[in-house]
Amino acid sequence: MTNYRLVMPGDLNNYGALFGGQLLRWVDEDAWLAASLDFPNCRFVTIGMDKVEFRRPFKQGDILRLEAQRIKTGTTSATYVVEVFRQHCSGDPLFSTHVTLVRVDENGQKIPIQ
Repeated sequence: MTNYRLVMPGDLNNYGALFGGQLLRWVDEDAWLAASLDFPNCRFVTIGMDKVEFRRPFKQGDILRLEAQRIKTGTTSATYVVEVFRQHCSGDPLFSTHVTLVRVDENGQKIPIQ
């Protein structure tokens, strides 16, 4: 699944680069969207990200391309790799991580995906 984000002035830290927490929010949201589309009618919550390493800064006006792909499905969880690229730039992603989400019931208890 591919999504796009525009880095706006309110997304910047005090050095003029994209605030890391904002990028993590977008990555988490994209993983959740991908899981929700892959498994309709399931309630998911994020339980972890494996590695957070910012390779290059993003600046105001950058258009980011976020790509989420499922790489593992367990009994109650699904893991997605989310990669972030600067639009119109080829090559390696500037940020990537694995996001694991678990399916829960209305009480927050893990339940099987299928």
